[in-house]
Amino acid sequence: MKKHIVQNLGFLFIFLCLLTTLFFLGTIIYFVFTRGAQAISWDFLTKAPRNAMTEGGVAPVIVGTLYLTLGSMLFAVPLGLACAIYICEYSPKSLVVNIIRISINNLAGVPSVVFGLFGLAVFVNFLGFGVSIVSGSLSLGILALPLIISSSQEALVAVPHSIREASLSLGASKWETIKRIVLPTALPGILTGVILSVGRVAGETAPILFTAAAFYKRGYPRSIFSEVMALPYHIYALMTEGAHPDKQRVIAYGCSLVLLFLVLFISGFAIFLRQRQRSLHG
Repeated sequence: MKKHIVQNLGFLFIFLCLLTTLFFLGTIIYFVFTRGAQAISWDFLTKAPRNAMTEGGVAPVIVGTLYLTLGSMLFAVPLGLACAIYICEYSPKSLVVNIIRISINNLAGVPSVVFGLFGLAVFVNFLGFGVSIVSGSLSLGILALPLIISSSQEALVAVPHSIREASLSLGASKWETIKRIVLPTALPGILTGVILSVGRVAGETAPILFTAAAFYKRGYPRSIFSEVMALPYHIYALMTEGAHPDKQRVIAYGCSLVLLFLVLFISGFAIFLRQRQRSLHG
């Protein structure tokens, strides 16, 4: 009887924690939606800012955010996955490897502004890329690397060793086993890390503040070495600078709503791919 009561109390506590989380999440979405919905229109989504960013739309800002997010993932996902494969499948079990794993986990807790300063020193100044899409993408990619590596490691470790042994016993090489058996099985877990990384890099301001973002820029970027407007920095600029705070505040909430739905759309697409992969290998 006592165990039954303790179990029910435990379930009640977990349920209350879930409700609390959903309450705060719903409050944030409601807050952004009620203040940003009035700014959303077809012109807002398809036209450029004008009149000191008090009128017009945010189309170049949305495009810039997509460029930075896509560029960071193109850099971080292959590199992070390769690191995870080496650590889990090829590296010897030693103290050095354990130190590397701990370092990767600790790197995930480094403040994002540090990655921005690193990008400024290395990509902008040392390599000479300047304030550009490529500098911002590389900085955001390094920011996303620890999360992608950690989630990929966990997904690879979760694949049973018996599957690897069965493949090797049938004459497959180690790389063929990894490519055809291990990676497809671990892909849902890997995509989970990618989803979380997309949500993080799309909303980061500090790394692109030093490496990619422009306060205002006419038109769309012409190359990967162009400055770019991005939603996180655009929101920051609208809320902290400018001579028309009443008009700019509405646009800032509209940008926040667009950023929220943009992240949800990208994450939803990745979740769809993950569920499809699970159904194929389930």
